[in-house]
Amino acid sequence: MNAATQTLSGGTSSSTRWWQLVVGVVCMIATANIQYAWTLFVPEIQGTFGWARAEIQIAFTIFVLVQTWLAPIEGYFIDKLGPRLMVAFGAVFIGLAWVVNSKATTLGGFYFGAALGGIGVGSIYATCINNALKWFPDRRGLAVGLTAGGYGAGSAATILPIAAMIESAGFQDTFLFFGLLQGGLAFVAAWFLRSPAKGQVPASQKLLQATRDYTLKEALNTKLFWLMFIMFILVVTGGMMAVAQLGVIAQDLGVKEFKVDLHFFVMAALPLALMLDRIMNGISRPLFGWISDNIGREKTMVIAFTLEGFGIIALGYFGHNPWAFLILSGVVFLAWGEVYSLFSALAGDAFGSKHIGKIYGVLYTAKGIGALFVPVGNLMMEATGTWSTVLYTVACMDLTAAVLAIVALRPSLAKHVKLSRELLAKETAAGGNASAVPA
Repeated sequence: MNAATQTLSGGTSSSTRWWQLVVGVVCMIATANIQYAWTLFVPEIQGTFGWARAEIQIAFTIFVLVQTWLAPIEGYFIDKLGPRLMVAFGAVFIGLAWVVNSKATTLGGFYFGAALGGIGVGSIYATCINNALKWFPDRRGLAVGLTAGGYGAGSAATILPIAAMIESAGFQDTFLFFGLLQGGLAFVAAWFLRSPAKGQVPASQKLLQATRDYTLKEALNTKLFWLMFIMFILVVTGGMMAVAQLGVIAQDLGVKEFKVDLHFFVMAALPLALMLDRIMNGISRPLFGWISDNIGREKTMVIAFTLEGFGIIALGYFGHNPWAFLILSGVVFLAWGEVYSLFSALAGDAFGSKHIGKIYGVLYTAKGIGALFVPVGNLMMEATGTWSTVLYTVACMDLTAAVLAIVALRPSLAKHVKLSRELLAKETAAGGNASAVPA
């Protein structure tokens, strides 16, 4: 019996949840350009209005902070209202964000558009990730990996059309057209989403998973949550430091303008490395998610974080060679993108699906904390005169997270799962009225 004809608990066809996953990926693809196509508009905005690039890029910082720091609030409404209304709400905001950008004539206008975009993307991103977690408790890693991969690689199909329209029609018309197109696509797709009913989908038989649903307050009272939070900060900060500074690192290493000749096309090393970022991010999230479904989240984290750490060390040591720079930057991107599938899947395993919107929303703020630390990389470089110091520091953060995954996370998760089963048994025996706040 194949996946298309298999029946889940409650008489629902297995194809239903795969359809839900596809719709979620479509919604993520529709939102991706708010972040990934922004770089195409910056030179045009600068040329039209004459503002400094740093002033324009504040809009991007606002977008990231709003998207990240509102996640707990969005999580509350996801659990309360369900996926349809939340994605429809987000779709209106992502469309409105680019409409505002198309009419903006001041920096404040672009900042306002960025804030609207952050609200819209945050609402859709968090909802689709959480819906994937709820529909696939037995394959959370793969499901959230494919969903997050839709956002990571979703701009690939429209980057060239956007660039072509900017050149032919100007950036204002491009903002307007693609804002309406992307917002409209996500709005229509939203109405096909729904959450599974209780007991409708199977639990994993391979992984350690809690058997009860934790509230946000209960999750925050566990040591496991804060261990995950610290590990998330370590890995996401290191990855963002390396990725955000890649252009400057390439310039300082002397490889930025090196022409890579692959016979069928020639491209400078830095743009080619940035293309690898998109490809590797798209591959990384479902790949490591699938691996974690089969061997466990903790073991997968050890593999990925170790690969990331040694890849960054090698980049600092061998990066002066253009070919080594390309290969090693690809390794770094491959091993970094998986954090968004592994930590979300682990949160679902540890705390259940019922309140996962709020719980992962708080956990996801680790990305916002990491973003605040990214400028520290520039300060370290200025103080030491070399990017090697930054890269080796980042590598230490990744390797520390890898060690924590095996020596702390694994036993903590096992203890937590055992406790969750004991608590569920007590609650069941007491008719669901037992006090159950874990230590």
